[in-house]
Amino acid sequence: MRSYFALIAFLSPLALLCAQDVRPKDVREIAKTGSRAIPQLVGLLKNPAKDVRLEAVRQLTDIGGQGSLDPLIQATQDSDPEVQARAADGLVNFYYPGYAQQSGVGGSLKRIGTGIKGMFTDTDDQAIDAFVIVRPEVIAALGKLASSGGSGDARAGAARAVGVLRGKAAVPDLVEAAHSKDSGTIYEALVALRKIRDESAGPRVEFRLHDLDKKVQTAAIETVGVLRDADALPVLGEILKSSGDAGVRHAALTSIAMMPAESNRPLFEQYLHDKDEKLRAAAAEGYGRLHNPKDLPMLEQTWKDELKTAPRLSLAFAQVMDGKTEVSQFSPLQFLIDNLNSSAYNGVAMPFLVELARNDGVRGSLYPALPGATKDEKIGLARVLARSGDQQSIPALQALSADKDSEVAQEGLRALRTLQAKM
Repeated sequence: MRSYFALIAFLSPLALLCAQDVRPKDVREIAKTGSRAIPQLVGLLKNPAKDVRLEAVRQLTDIGGQGSLDPLIQATQDSDPEVQARAADGLVNFYYPGYAQQSGVGGSLKRIGTGIKGMFTDTDDQAIDAFVIVRPEVIAALGKLASSGGSGDARAGAARAVGVLRGKAAVPDLVEAAHSKDSGTIYEALVALRKIRDESAGPRVEFRLHDLDKKVQTAAIETVGVLRDADALPVLGEILKSSGDAGVRHAALTSIAMMPAESNRPLFEQYLHDKDEKLRAAAAEGYGRLHNPKDLPMLEQTWKDELKTAPRLSLAFAQVMDGKTEVSQFSPLQFLIDNLNSSAYNGVAMPFLVELARNDGVRGSLYPALPGATKDEKIGLARVLARSGDQQSIPALQALSADKDSEVAQEGLRALRTLQAKM
């Protein structure tokens, strides 16, 4: 008798799977057993009712673990676009915990638009760390969904997911997605390409530089700049000259400044004292990347005269680029470090420091500044060294990983793992 009831207990969930009246609450009940429920949830992915399949995907996402990946890959091929999109979120959530709740289809975070806070070089931190390895099948599934998903939302969500996972193998799919007629999909594909930083993609999205949607056009301008697409410079110059949209012009000059050429010096001269502070900031960046020490006296004086923080940060960046690498009370490099404490400007200071720290001399100046730094400065500089450090950065990060502040220690350890993975 005991074995009979045991058999009934084993078979009842299977019978439930086959029933036509399965409801989402039944799926939630099944999922309470955790990873042991995955085989049953896989069966429910074939249920004729969309709400049941959708709930099965949600529960697989919540359960997580390696065992959830293959079922979620399968669900990206569902006939319903919402199921596809939720499955994509679930795949990202495995590698980037919290994504499904914060940034996925049902997430609460606002999408980044044309009012991007901070620079668009190295600032979009919604991406996995370098030491996280993603299964190729996951990237392949998301890439296919980005280019051929069942709706604009599904394609846009998958493109965003590829960017978060830095899925370089899906770059052709993202380029195809950029040819979509859906602005949301195009925008997310461009942002993803920016995160992946495969420079071969730049020329393939130039056609979006004249897009009628200002959000898409701005994203395209930013993307060709990050990807160093020098062939786009003439078009960017034309946009800077002719556009009546301030945000578009800001993006155009900033992208031009990311691809330094002496031929652009007249543009930087023209806009360094413009009434628009963002154009002044972009022009200062351009001067810095020209790497001409003869510009230093002019940059020093302009920095002293400038009253707005954003262009002052750019002018500080330019001076460090031209050789002022010391850290002292009123030095340009110290000014950048100080702004890691600012909620309004750390998104600007951080990418400048990431770029500057690729120089041995700048990194050498940062190490002595770490022991006396504030908590926010230590966290920021740990992230800088994770991106731009080398073998000599390891002792500094080891020291941060042992900091008495647990948040600093956690960030130091994460930065150490990231740097070691890159090396």
